[in-house]
Amino acid sequence: MKTILNVIWLILCGFWMFLGYLLAGLLLCVTIIGIPFGVAAFRIGLYALWPFGYTVVERPGAGAPSCVGNVLWLILAGWWLALGHIFTGIALCVTIIGIPLGIANFKLIPVSLLPLGKEIVPTDQPFAAR
Repeated sequence: MKTILNVIWLILCGFWMFLGYLLAGLLLCVTIIGIPFGVAAFRIGLYALWPFGYTVVERPGAGAPSCVGNVLWLILAGWWLALGHIFTGIALCVTIIGIPLGIANFKLIPVSLLPLGKEIVPTDQPFAAR
């Protein structure tokens, strides 16, 4: 079932969201200071490309640098990426078939706003990172 949802997701919105994260990652990697943010954007972009079957968990040991980085991320890229998820989620929820995809889009909003200090793991092992 998750493969079918992932294929429908890829066609309807996953590819476009991936391109948004790719653009954000490339822009953030222009400077040396922005490279960790760019890596986070690429990681979330792959998650946004194929989200079903994966989940986001808190990374143990992520401390104050992640908190400061998340504030910078929120200002630089997170807000715009979250708006993309909101608009795409609303558009997908218009049809009955798109409701699960819209809900998945809404689930991506927290990680698009504050990605540092989180890991993306398969859903069958959400506590493997601990």
